[in-house]
Amino acid sequence: MIGFIGAGSIGGAVITGLVKNGYDENEIIVKGGKSSRTKDLRDQLGFKIVSKIKQLADTDVIFIGVGANALDSVLKELKDIVDGKLVVAFTGTGTVAHLKQVLGYDKVAHAIPNTPVKVGAGFTGITYSDKFTPEDKKKVASILGYTGQLVEVPSEQLGILGTVAGCSPAFLDLFIEALSDAGVKHGLSRELAYDAAIGMAIGASKLAKQSDLNPSALKDEVTSPGGSTIKGVAALEENGFRNAVIKAVDAAEGE
Repeated sequence: MIGFIGAGSIGGAVITGLVKNGYDENEIIVKGGKSSRTKDLRDQLGFKIVSKIKQLADTDVIFIGVGANALDSVLKELKDIVDGKLVVAFTGTGTVAHLKQVLGYDKVAHAIPNTPVKVGAGFTGITYSDKFTPEDKKKVASILGYTGQLVEVPSEQLGILGTVAGCSPAFLDLFIEALSDAGVKHGLSRELAYDAAIGMAIGASKLAKQSDLNPSALKDEVTSPGGSTIKGVAALEENGFRNAVIKAVDAAEGE
């Protein structure tokens, strides 16, 4: 049995990804908040809702998906039932060191999923405390594996990994929207322009993932001498596309 505290944007996306991709909804207990969001999600997915954290006492793994301002109060309330459990926090500020300090417990992990976990195509970075055994890690991986790729990294790399994988869906959505606008400008219907741009993003990503070539080499395969694609690439560079992406990551990192 696994428990969730919070079913908002990320917690709800992970729960959805689990159930939609085959995880047994009867094995999920969610401690919801005051809004109707958790109940609405329960009506769609069928998991159990409880009103108090102590009602998660029978779970083996607890995932925390609350906002940073609520994290410490949740951790303090969790102290009474935490022994013997694995605790994974999705909260951006919930570093392993912070979790251990506030919770007074060692089997904690800090994970940063991105929103595509909702459709089983997510990318989640995770840092475990040194008290996590290989068996503990396998248990967490067996759960989050339903939502996509899970990668263990040192704590000092988790933040930037979370930015590159977690903020970038919004950057890609913006690119898809702009590409669609360009298609409409040149005569495509909005629906067809979106279909083409989204289909391209899916296909190009799948090719990049499965190919032995790096993205630079894949780009070279499309840019024939004097062709339309290299002219478009040159226009992107002329308008600072590459630098804009790097600056977006810098800004998201607080630089």
